[in-house]
Amino acid sequence: MIKQALISVSDKTGVLDFARALSAMGVNILSTGGTAKLLADNGVAVTEVADYTGFPEMLDGRVKTLHPKVHGGILARRDFPEHVAKLAEHAIPTIDIVVVNLYPFQATVAKDNCTLDDAIENIDIGGPAMLRSAAKNHKDVVVICDPADYGVVLAEMKTTDNSPGYVSYETRFNLAKKVYAHTAAYDGAITNYLTSLGPDRSHASRGEYPQTLNLAFEKVQDMRYGENPHQSAAFYRDTKAVDGALANYRQLQGKELSFNNIADADAAWECVKSFTGADLPAACVIIKHANPCGVATGGSAVEAYQRALQTDPTSAFGGIIAFNVPVDGAAATELAKLFVEVLIAPSFTDEAKQIMSAKQNVRLLEIPLGTGVNGMDFKRVGGGLLVQSADAKNVLLADTRVVTKKQPTPQQLADLMFAWKVAKYVKSNAIVFCGNNMTLGVGAGQMSRIDSARIASIKAQNAGLTLAGSVVASDAFFPFRDGLDVVVDAGATCVIQPGGSMRDQEVIDAADERGVVMLYTGTRHFRH
Repeated sequence: MIKQALISVSDKTGVLDFARALSAMGVNILSTGGTAKLLADNGVAVTEVADYTGFPEMLDGRVKTLHPKVHGGILARRDFPEHVAKLAEHAIPTIDIVVVNLYPFQATVAKDNCTLDDAIENIDIGGPAMLRSAAKNHKDVVVICDPADYGVVLAEMKTTDNSPGYVSYETRFNLAKKVYAHTAAYDGAITNYLTSLGPDRSHASRGEYPQTLNLAFEKVQDMRYGENPHQSAAFYRDTKAVDGALANYRQLQGKELSFNNIADADAAWECVKSFTGADLPAACVIIKHANPCGVATGGSAVEAYQRALQTDPTSAFGGIIAFNVPVDGAAATELAKLFVEVLIAPSFTDEAKQIMSAKQNVRLLEIPLGTGVNGMDFKRVGGGLLVQSADAKNVLLADTRVVTKKQPTPQQLADLMFAWKVAKYVKSNAIVFCGNNMTLGVGAGQMSRIDSARIASIKAQNAGLTLAGSVVASDAFFPFRDGLDVVVDAGATCVIQPGGSMRDQEVIDAADERGVVMLYTGTRHFRH
């Protein structure tokens, strides 16, 4: 039977209604500071912790719940007679529910004008102590750190199948797990911040990479296996939601996603999002083994798909396809003709869902479009972790410069920028032929840039596409003129590349000699 609750929260979302419901069930409520005032001002009977313990809050609120009458009431095991006797000896009632969320440390340090003193004062001490105590004694104590769980607890307490105030052990244990994850992430955030400060310990001197890095992710699901059947795997989501990220997917139908499905779906979604904007048409990206094998824009989803498919229909078989616009019936009709692992779009019309329902193994994922990017990228190596900022830079036309005598036409500029967007998502060394806002040939992941160029031209030939008059994007500079000669021999008339080679002038001279246009972006997009 739950008789007494302690409520002390920084985030007061829903707490008033929760406290009212507890009070209506006869639960005595203890509280502190602002929470106590909120409850009292709204007619909820509440006892201040200072009155309960007989000891005043002190040290500007640093000490208020760190008292035996609080922690004894939380930590005492009700099934240990000696614990029960000790409580009786010292007149300490049990505390059966602990509702606490912590000082907003992360929100505080995210402010530009935050000082070290601000950060330190927003390190909660009593809150984590109460949460951890209650979570440790979850067999006897219900602990809540997330307002989203108020309804869950109240629903069980109101059940008619058990005595009033009953909360199942399963729920208590799940809430305790949530608490330890929460306090671990909280302490991790404090460590990340403090170990990122420079020698002067000022907020402005923070480094991007802390001396000790703590990461927090929550498991979404176990995978049947990893990249290969002998590897185990699981998918984890960032605890801080990233706007528009793959992890926000909602699966409408199809088999369970695999490790490779998620990896390839992320590549498809990130690529197609780069074509999102009020002035951009429908775009379609087809991914196979983490590389785009067809990308195009069109006046509709079906037109974009049909054009993207032309680049490499062989590789598209069993691929993953993403759109930046809703998939309608016309697009679904065409998509249903191809074996596809995953389809991704901001939404699917009812007609499209009906058509794809005949392909029950096809995974349909709805993901809201957004502009968020991961704060950091990670790559595991033997005994360590490589960490870098996300490759979030999108080169604009204004960022480029023409380095050749020949100037591009408006259509060539549009195709060059299209090709550059695609090349960013192709494994290095990347060479991408494009024309009229569609890929014509893609060469990916070769040890030599020349080999990538040759493979891209062979792909185009196999698909029956002409490269005459095409443009080419290279994710990194041409170290010699031979790579340029290969793409020009294949039919390219314009090239976009970062520049930065010791032999840049040699390559520029070769472009002038061959009568082609060359743009420099000043930005490299290696992708390993």
